[in-house]
Amino acid sequence: MKQLILGFFIAVLPALGLAAGGASIHLDTMEPDHANKESLQRGAALFTNYCMGCHSAEYARYKRVSDDLGIPAELYEENLIFTGAKIGELMKISMKKDLSEGWFGAPPPDLTLESRLRGESWIYSYLRGFYKDDSRPLGVNNVVFDNVGMPHVLVDLQGLCAVEPKIGQNASVDPLSGNVNNADVCPEYAIEGSMPAAEFDRAMYDLTNFLSYMGDPVKLERERLGVFVLIFVAIFFVFAYLLNREYWKDVH
Repeated sequence: MKQLILGFFIAVLPALGLAAGGASIHLDTMEPDHANKESLQRGAALFTNYCMGCHSAEYARYKRVSDDLGIPAELYEENLIFTGAKIGELMKISMKKDLSEGWFGAPPPDLTLESRLRGESWIYSYLRGFYKDDSRPLGVNNVVFDNVGMPHVLVDLQGLCAVEPKIGQNASVDPLSGNVNNADVCPEYAIEGSMPAAEFDRAMYDLTNFLSYMGDPVKLERERLGVFVLIFVAIFFVFAYLLNREYWKDVH
């Protein structure tokens, strides 16, 4: 019995450690919508233009993404493939891992399953959490991922926050003045971006939505089939119950 208890404690210890480690991080909630094809299409464009310079998605194929998102293969190949790859190939990049490790300290991770690892709310908050920090080698830091080694590649869209963004802090109204507190994630900018705050938030929703789809491309089909499976189980249970009652009716 002691060995069973010890084995159970060892098994759950990593999960407890992860829970304790992430408890101090406040995130903004993001609920993905894989049925929103327009959002996924916009997210695919953002991913290709701003992420695939360093990050691959080598467990996915361009053709599968094209079909699922309703983008004609010719249009996808012409506008969203910049490496010369064919539409049926895996979504790899040309950057060598050993070179990127020397540049950034660690090779940028593949993002195919990032949403399964981190969660959509973490990604959504991280993308909006960069701020100016002159003590860092790249001049930026992130409130969700402290001492981040990634540059703020979306700076031309969002701008660069001069102070720590208010991630995980809901907007509220001051009852005395009527002013809205925390209306924007970034209260002060060191560099202005091309998008207003609300528009950038929507763009990051689309990008996160696309990464969520990449991590679970069959989610809609799985959920649709799950309904039929539950209906079948419910019907089968009725017949199983009647058959069981018939077998045991003469047993006293």
